[in-house]
Amino acid sequence: MRVGVARDRGRFRGGIRSAVSVRRVAAVVTVAGALMSPGLGTVASAEPRATIESITADAAPDGSRLVGVAAVGDTQMNLTVHSTAMDKDVTVRVIRATSQKRPTVYMLGGVEGNSEQYGWEQKADVEKFFSGKNVNVVIPFGGQSSYYADWQRDDPKLGRNKWQTFLTEELPPIVDSALETSGKNAIAGLSMSATSVLNLAISRPGLYQSVGAYSGCAMTSDPVARRFVEITVSDFGGNPENMWGAADDPLWAANDPYVNADKLRGTTLYISNGSGLPGPYDTLGASTVGGDRRALATQVVVGGVIEAVTNDCTMRLAEKLRALDIPATVDLRPVGTHSWGYWRDDLSTSWPMMAAAIDA
Repeated sequence: MRVGVARDRGRFRGGIRSAVSVRRVAAVVTVAGALMSPGLGTVASAEPRATIESITADAAPDGSRLVGVAAVGDTQMNLTVHSTAMDKDVTVRVIRATSQKRPTVYMLGGVEGNSEQYGWEQKADVEKFFSGKNVNVVIPFGGQSSYYADWQRDDPKLGRNKWQTFLTEELPPIVDSALETSGKNAIAGLSMSATSVLNLAISRPGLYQSVGAYSGCAMTSDPVARRFVEITVSDFGGNPENMWGAADDPLWAANDPYVNADKLRGTTLYISNGSGLPGPYDTLGASTVGGDRRALATQVVVGGVIEAVTNDCTMRLAEKLRALDIPATVDLRPVGTHSWGYWRDDLSTSWPMMAAAIDA
């Protein structure tokens, strides 16, 4: 059994925006007080990929379809995909493999989602990281405060969220067709989406061969964890009851990775967290801080509290997986706040395991 600590490092980690409201800070601190009582793969196929101009894709079974393709620099492109479930076009940033029949890595953002201005590309330089690895990298834009879930109702602020349907039923067949992939997938998420990637894997067994969950709370339905979810959803003005209903609605438990952990069996898992204590990326010289004392204070204080909360969740999930005899690599660091420097390290550390799982 492999549930354990790859490197026994501590508790929580993650990343936060430079500005955090006083209300959110106070709410997170309240939740914290209540809660706290692991390469390169096989040789690439020589079959050349299609030119961007010639890319087409079959529609998904529900009618979702590729409606546009645009080059972004020399190595990337944007796919515009119309989601039938959400009745809107979704921009999907793609870093293409250099040949056909290669696997795909899906990367979801935190509470801010991914966009042209914020996310994996800007904060973790994933284009550089995946250079030479010959995999397709797929980064959907949007999803702020949504938990990438299927919401019960449209939200006045966040609109229609059917992200689970989009990510598990609509987007994958379009990506596989457009990029002529191998059909093997990994998915990674941080903070909010660390919960989401586990839920997505649970909802669609076999779609993702590997999951990387960095600094997330894998619990949603107990009272304290639910409050943490409510804070996250309200960060961009959403109403949590429009997502999974009232507190007693069974959808909360249905979307709780801890409760449904048995359905993760057979998936290669990497789960990580810092302790919340300041570490090597919590300094004025860190790239995420840039010499800004206020940003550093926010990262250390607020990011420390958030990471400590998610660390408690992560330790509980590790114990549950161990009890279920489900293999997982659990990396608990003794230091580290909820910030991007640690997530970059998580991607690098987890990549050999992910690569092996998807034959990259």
